[in-house]
Amino acid sequence: MPTKAPPGNRFERRRAETRQALVRAARRILAENGDTGVSIQAIAERADVGFGSFYNHFASKAELFDAAVVDALEEFGQTFDERLSGIDDPAELVAAGFRLSARMADSHPELMQVLRRRGLEYLHSDRGLAPRALRDLETGVASGRFSPVDPTVALSALGGTLLSLVELRFTRPDMDGDEAAVNLAEMVLRMLGVSADDAHDVARRPLPDLG
Repeated sequence: MPTKAPPGNRFERRRAETRQALVRAARRILAENGDTGVSIQAIAERADVGFGSFYNHFASKAELFDAAVVDALEEFGQTFDERLSGIDDPAELVAAGFRLSARMADSHPELMQVLRRRGLEYLHSDRGLAPRALRDLETGVASGRFSPVDPTVALSALGGTLLSLVELRFTRPDMDGDEAAVNLAEMVLRMLGVSADDAHDVARRPLPDLG
């Protein structure tokens, strides 16, 4: 999960730990069944905190579940920052995003289940992978690497395709997820104006290990 600087004193640390325990509990619930109708008491028990602690941090369950999704989005984005920091080619970054996402269904299943269930409504969020993907699209268009398309519209197409890939990974675990991701990445790059031969090559470049 995203890391933050530790609060300055014991009270603040305990408060932060309680809040994070509630967020973790909400993430697990979203990943398991997406049931946001669960009671606050059940959430508190899942987090191993007192019932009254909930309202010290969140005004409602909706606020908590929103915080849980944002937490997952930030972890998702930070993972990409860590793994792809040495790549400058916007086309390679787009392709790597698809391929790493497919692998994270196995390496980070809880995180990817949260995105699978709630990702569409956060497609244009200012958190997580969306602003990073938009930046890469804008760079690709400005440099001529991609066709002159509206980056926001292109982000909608990429985000929807990525979420469909995540859905495929969970509903068809028998499929070769890496191969499916490579093929989708190649198609997306061609959609963005990358030549067929180049898209084929870029979509198959070596990926960093997720660890």
